Amino acid sequence: MTDTPALPPIAILGAGSMGGAILRGLVRSGLAAGGVTATNRSAAKAAELEGLTGVTSIALEAQPTGNTDAASAADIVLIGVKPAMVPDLLREIAPSLRAGTIVVSLVAGVPIATFESLLGDDVAVLRAMPNTPSLVGRGVTGLAAGTHAAADAVAVVRRLFETVGTVVEVPEGQIDALSTISGSGPAYFFLVVEEFTKAAIGKGFSDADARLMAEQTFIGAAALLEASDEEPAELRRRVTSPKGTTERAVAVLHDARLDDVFARATDAALARAKELAAGA
Repeated sequence: MTDTPALPPIAILGAGSMGGAILRGLVRSGLAAGGVTATNRSAAKAAELEGLTGVTSIALEAQPTGNTDAASAADIVLIGVKPAMVPDLLREIAPSLRAGTIVVSLVAGVPIATFESLLGDDVAVLRAMPNTPSLVGRGVTGLAAGTHAAADAVAVVRRLFETVGTVVEVPEGQIDALSTISGSGPAYFFLVVEEFTKAAIGKGFSDADARLMAEQTFIGAAALLEASDEEPAELRRRVTSPKGTTERAVAVLHDARLDDVFARATDAALARAKELAAGA
């Protein structure tokens, strides 16, 4: 049991990968006492969510009014459709939203202003940027409040996303930058594990052993970092004995200018986010 207040009725319009992850987090938390209604275009996608406790899963191909039906009964509406579909969806549901409804965007590249212009002043809009570890309850969600989102609206949405991990509140102007770190960050991590695995294979280990060593080394290091009060730099120093093997390897990595590589990679991601926001 938890002392955290229960959440009001929620609708997730476009409960795909990210929306589905949040839905499952809500179910695990037991906080969605008001129930959750999820919509997907196909019956096959809707079927994947059927049977979850407290969840009503709607296939739009069978129930064309599903989005408006779900939105009209919810206090919090999460929008998880593709960016190009957002304006039409907002126009569809706007007449069904009650004053005081909270609408939360999960959509990359669509600013809060677009939502507010189509939904009006009686609706609180927030923009959320979750990441894929939300699937296992270890996500990081960036959260930005719109013009009409009061502190109580922000608090209840924060509570919602805390069911799938941690929440960082930022101004909307930082959401795209945040996405280059926590949003894209899992891909950077997986790439490093992938390359580390290749290095192990190159040293004669079987594919299975190489993958096991690489994955568990990084998973173990992450667990140690989480359990420790020390900074990552200090934990690195403790592994790096003077004049030892690790020191020699770290010197190679420093020579490769990883600081510059990560700066340029995140800058490239940020530039692309701005292009998407501009419709490019």
